[in-house]
Amino acid sequence: MPSNVQTLEVETGAFRVADEGPREAPVLVLSNSLGTTLEMWDAQAEVLSQRLRVIRYDTRGHGGSVVSSGPYSVSELARDVLQILDALGVERAAFCGISMGGITGLALALAAPERLTHVVVANSAAKIGDAAMWRERADLVRREGAKAMSQLAETAPGRWFTPAFTAAHPEVVQRTQAWIANTAPEGYAACCDALGEADLREPIAAIRTPTLLIAGEVDPTTTVADAQFMQAAIDGAQLRVLPTAHLSNVEAAEAFTQALADFVQPGAAG
Repeated sequence: MPSNVQTLEVETGAFRVADEGPREAPVLVLSNSLGTTLEMWDAQAEVLSQRLRVIRYDTRGHGGSVVSSGPYSVSELARDVLQILDALGVERAAFCGISMGGITGLALALAAPERLTHVVVANSAAKIGDAAMWRERADLVRREGAKAMSQLAETAPGRWFTPAFTAAHPEVVQRTQAWIANTAPEGYAACCDALGEADLREPIAAIRTPTLLIAGEVDPTTTVADAQFMQAAIDGAQLRVLPTAHLSNVEAAEAFTQALADFVQPGAAG
């Protein structure tokens, strides 16, 4: 469970933020996936906050953060991160995001490279899915509200986890389903809008921030091929493939944490 959780009032809204670890240590920001909360990073924060200052937050529209009317954009989600860093007095940080958080990291590396020491893009892509799919999902959620969120919670494990993990860890799966079911419909839909319009396939060639890509070997949503595309486009990008589906930081928590630590601060995982 996170400690030192606060609500930060910034120019772009109010954000639920957990700020853990030594104040003087290098900073690592963790950004959640669609339909989850900052608690998805519990395993990483527990280990890494021993040697790093770990800042994690609920993305706009999620958890305890502002649920403003949509549509949102990935650029707006990146601006939110900068506002949070400014409010906490952080000039530069490493950034790790998964899925929606990953493409937010790409946008951040393009918009404000001077604020980043490293960027880790996990289970993500320069373009996630297609606009029509996201539009249909956003329309469904806006039309049916909590009922649609419950339906999405039922189907998500098939994409997020391998069958073996789902069978072995039903309590973890149920926890992630609760995150989805409890997400504000408008916040979820507005983030679908952002993902539908985001296409960074050409711009990412300009990224010069040291970049690590993490992919799930059997991720059906953001594939290894998506990660390989980014690796080819971003100068010097590294790629690590884990034996997981979409939520690799949950399914292979130890390996993910080690890969993240080795990249941003060798020795941070102990």
